[in-house]
Amino acid sequence: MIDQVEDYLHYLRVERGLSENTLTSYRQDLLEAVHYFKKTVSKFSEVDQFLILDYLQTLQNDNKARNTVIRTVSSLRRFFQYLVQFGIVKEDPMLKVDSPKKAQGLPDVLTEQQVDLLLATPDTGKKLGVRDRAILETLYATGLRVSELINLKLVDLHLSMNLLQTIGKGDRERIIPISDVALDWLNRYLKTTRLALLKNRTNTDYVFLNAHGRQLTRQAIWQMIKKYVAQAGIKTHVTPHTLRHSFATHLLENGADLRIVQELLGHSDISTTQIYTHISHRHLKEVYDKFHPRA
Repeated sequence: MIDQVEDYLHYLRVERGLSENTLTSYRQDLLEAVHYFKKTVSKFSEVDQFLILDYLQTLQNDNKARNTVIRTVSSLRRFFQYLVQFGIVKEDPMLKVDSPKKAQGLPDVLTEQQVDLLLATPDTGKKLGVRDRAILETLYATGLRVSELINLKLVDLHLSMNLLQTIGKGDRERIIPISDVALDWLNRYLKTTRLALLKNRTNTDYVFLNAHGRQLTRQAIWQMIKKYVAQAGIKTHVTPHTLRHSFATHLLENGADLRIVQELLGHSDISTTQIYTHISHRHLKEVYDKFHPRA
């Protein structure tokens, strides 16, 4: 069963061209399901809707997040479609399994004051502090996903025009303005720290490098942000995506058009962007309640 999962992942990589991050998510979901299935059956043709429902109930009993369960259902649905398509199983048990509804939770967002505090935390007297300040400023100024940030190359920077370009989900290219403050820190990093990190190493086109002159990883960015959030004493739950959420929310709170924010974030569907209007409306209500004399 594990071999068939690996064959499926190879098919997705070669035939569908899916990213390694997406494949990693599929692998995790499917291998965890296989581990559960193997307690009862020895091949996928023996898996029925009841075994799948039992597994999903186990995930819920283990207090897995609703979105994790939804992703698992999606992964299993695509996998069994593949198994039917290639004649590995005759019937698709997922046809009788409904997907749970997605939770409509609002993302965590920093206040503008918390963002200022976080961005000022790196020790810019040290070379890696300059790099980290440039990274934080760039994330907040552009709303880039972390995967987009670590894959930025020098040719993607158009600093004389305060612009950078990136390839986002669905291979959609977008051009994003970058603020003067972020641009200043980015230039400081490029002219000092980055050159020092490249010392004695083969040249690389990636913009942001680790202490050994190599491309940064998503995990490194996560650890860096976690460290600075703790140092800044910020109690809000913060992930690398929090700066992207804050970028979008603060734009809307200051009067930006929703369509413009959609374009800057690289959302293909404006309904994805509309979640930020709920946060913005919540902010307006808080301001109203605080300042209106009869609130």
